[in-house]
Amino acid sequence: MLNMAEGIARLAALAESPVVATVAAVFADAGFELAIVGGPVRDALLGRPTHDLDFTTDARPDDILRIVTPISTAHWDIGRAFGTIGARVAGEQVEITTFRADSYDGTTRKPTVEFGDTLDGDLARRDFTVNAMALRVPGRTLVDPTGGVEDLVRGILRTPVDPRVSFGDDPLRMLRAARFSSQLGFAVEADTLAAIEQLRATIEIVSPERIQAELVRLLQTDDPVRGIRILVETGLVDEFLPEIPALRLEVDEHHHHKDVYEHSLTVLRQAIDLEHERHPDAGPDVALRIAALLHDIGKPATRKLEPGGGVTFHHHDVKGSRLARKRLQALRFDSGTIGSVAQLIEQHLRFFGYAEGAWTDSAVRRYVRDAGPELERLHILTRADVTTRNKRKATRLRAAYDDIERRIAELAAQEELDSMRPELDGNRIQEILGLTPGREVGEAYRFLMDIRLDEGIVGEDEAERRLRAWWAART
Repeated sequence: MLNMAEGIARLAALAESPVVATVAAVFADAGFELAIVGGPVRDALLGRPTHDLDFTTDARPDDILRIVTPISTAHWDIGRAFGTIGARVAGEQVEITTFRADSYDGTTRKPTVEFGDTLDGDLARRDFTVNAMALRVPGRTLVDPTGGVEDLVRGILRTPVDPRVSFGDDPLRMLRAARFSSQLGFAVEADTLAAIEQLRATIEIVSPERIQAELVRLLQTDDPVRGIRILVETGLVDEFLPEIPALRLEVDEHHHHKDVYEHSLTVLRQAIDLEHERHPDAGPDVALRIAALLHDIGKPATRKLEPGGGVTFHHHDVKGSRLARKRLQALRFDSGTIGSVAQLIEQHLRFFGYAEGAWTDSAVRRYVRDAGPELERLHILTRADVTTRNKRKATRLRAAYDDIERRIAELAAQEELDSMRPELDGNRIQEILGLTPGREVGEAYRFLMDIRLDEGIVGEDEAERRLRAWWAART
């Protein structure tokens, strides 16, 4: 529960920090207004860590740059067209933005930039009341024209003006509602939810890059499931990631299978728990979380109802990998993330054959080789994919995966699996067989790699003997 006395004390401490005091003094000396705005004010009141500082001012960008240059060790004006100047002051990064009144014109994918004249006007055009509070500095006056403090106390997300007007100004705010709900643990107010449902198609005018960036921020929260439910229930996610609501497969009275949508949300939640457990000091693994959420998106397209009430999803892993790749490309994800997610989805079923019977060392080596750098993520995803309520089955699967990880570790210690290669490289193959670079060298390399995977290290002499025998049998 919000303790206002403690929150005000934290705001006072923020205002007294060296960076704020320094920036506030030079703007006051220059005759301009200055206020800390948005997230830092909200987080100070909530007792959450504050990160980069955002300021707003009546100064125009050229004036901002002139004022901060003498007190900064670095500055950048990449956002000047949008009224924003960045700087490093007293060792911290700050952004200072002219009062804004942006809006979309309803047709282009970028907002029109309009500078405002008052702090209250700037705050009224922000996304949510809890982000529409400011602390004037150096005077330390809390400015809250839209009831943000009350909404912090209630744990509510509400737009400062009619949500239809707010979302018309910037449709991305609909997606931000889901993200802030997850980030803060707040509920979205009913009229705001209704407006998202009504205006969801307008997200089309927002660029894929902005949608992707907001989706990533949602997935980086500790509880993205809360926000994903909002996206699905309002229909907003249908506009840019329809594979998620498609997981809500109909189940008739004759054919039964698990709820794929709820299963996927559970897998995402369990993957995050395992991520924290196994790598407590690491940041959120976005590629892993996307793979967990989308790992079964191939099921709707591959579902087959069998006689007697059975349901199959043959090759949904391969189908899902292709669907994920295509969707993430449309959202302008980088190639590394796309490749990782597609590979994890395609390989997420591989382990379950191990649970039916222990693999040979060769099979374990192939599992490691095929996973490559995604092995640790595959460990987490596969473990998270166990959502059965059958405790005996869950225990058996957990023990099986404990066993495969143990065997991987033992083999890695013996054979350096992470850098597994044949015992003869391409140059040596060419030397032995009298070849020049080409297809036949690649075939020989793969032959030796199969020996390495099936039998482990056999020694260079034995590898050469077998290579010569293999080559003689071909010619």
